[in-house]
Amino acid sequence: MTIFVGLDWGGSSHAVCIIDAAGKILDHFAVAHDRDGLADLVARLRRYGQPGETPVAIERPSGLLVDVLVEAGFVVTPVHPNIVKACRPRYRAVAAKSDPGDAYILADILRTDGHRLAPLRPQSDAIKALRALVRGRDDLVASRLVLANQLRALLESFWLGPVGLFADITSPIALAFIQRYPTPESASRLGEKRMACFLAQNQYCGRRSATDVLGRLRSAPCPAAAEAEADAKGELVRAIASTLESLVVQVTKLSSRIEHAVAQLPEGRIVMSFPRAGKICAAQITAELGDVRARFQSEDHLAAEAGVAPVTYQSGRSRGVGWRWACNKRLRAAVTCFADNSRHASPWAANVYRKARQRGCKHPDAVRILARAWLRILWRAWQDGLPYDPEKHPAARALLTTG
Repeated sequence: MTIFVGLDWGGSSHAVCIIDAAGKILDHFAVAHDRDGLADLVARLRRYGQPGETPVAIERPSGLLVDVLVEAGFVVTPVHPNIVKACRPRYRAVAAKSDPGDAYILADILRTDGHRLAPLRPQSDAIKALRALVRGRDDLVASRLVLANQLRALLESFWLGPVGLFADITSPIALAFIQRYPTPESASRLGEKRMACFLAQNQYCGRRSATDVLGRLRSAPCPAAAEAEADAKGELVRAIASTLESLVVQVTKLSSRIEHAVAQLPEGRIVMSFPRAGKICAAQITAELGDVRARFQSEDHLAAEAGVAPVTYQSGRSRGVGWRWACNKRLRAAVTCFADNSRHASPWAANVYRKARQRGCKHPDAVRILARAWLRILWRAWQDGLPYDPEKHPAARALLTTG
């Protein structure tokens, strides 16, 4: 008997609906989001057929519940929440959300339109590990940026000295200075010898002497603030700087592990072969691409997933081209970053970017155009399992020949 399963993801429990080929409900139940509940879910689904012949529709492509179903052998098909939202009026007049109702909608979508949806193909453990590392590092980098902005704004409110003293406020030497001298009062007795000793201990690589650095520190404006207020803000400055210091160390450790991990993967070496792809950016692209070659049917599919292919709206005589919002935003950020860097190393990429700017495109648009062009080549290299070779790239080879 052919069955279709719809599963609506919940916080503490999940609604499940099982229907037959005619759309008749065979079973409707809920399972708890714990070990016993997930084991009960797998056992109840197996009563209706073999896991490899039982399709399950769910709104999320990843997570603990998906991992349990995939490991049990079920054919899991992710359905975008927007599809479920658009289908609700087909089943009831009120568009209110209901977990049991959405479970039935998911099962029925799989019954009627399952041939249009691609089942989930799990990535290898190495790709999953790389993806976890990359996404975790990206989140920490975002947190670092937030804390750096908070620290800079706090310093500007009562002491501008450290803000313009070092190029990067999150650098080890800047954070060490801020923790040692968090207020104007604490740095008031700082002399040339002590400054020179501090710079030497923290391996200062700037071109200014200790005298120049001290002069810049003393010449910075110092807004008037009560002693108690300055001390309180100094404590906040020290706390934020200490947190940032720990965060920077952890980001560095993760970056080192990611660089080693991506170099061990065949897919990572393919992406790293492209000009100025680097290791971190290549790891970000590799983590989102994965190692399932059949995931993207064409280069256009990959470009749409990466958000660098525009969306054309056309109805009657009206026609417009818009920004693609529905995409993998992490992949888009990584691909556009790579494209922007590549134009400094590849004459072909620089030529594509320059022509886009000459047509009146702004920098972000020109970078997306270049990213779209690179994805055609990346998709081909990814499918063939071969690194990028400029000699096999006719347009790049022609520019090198004429140059």
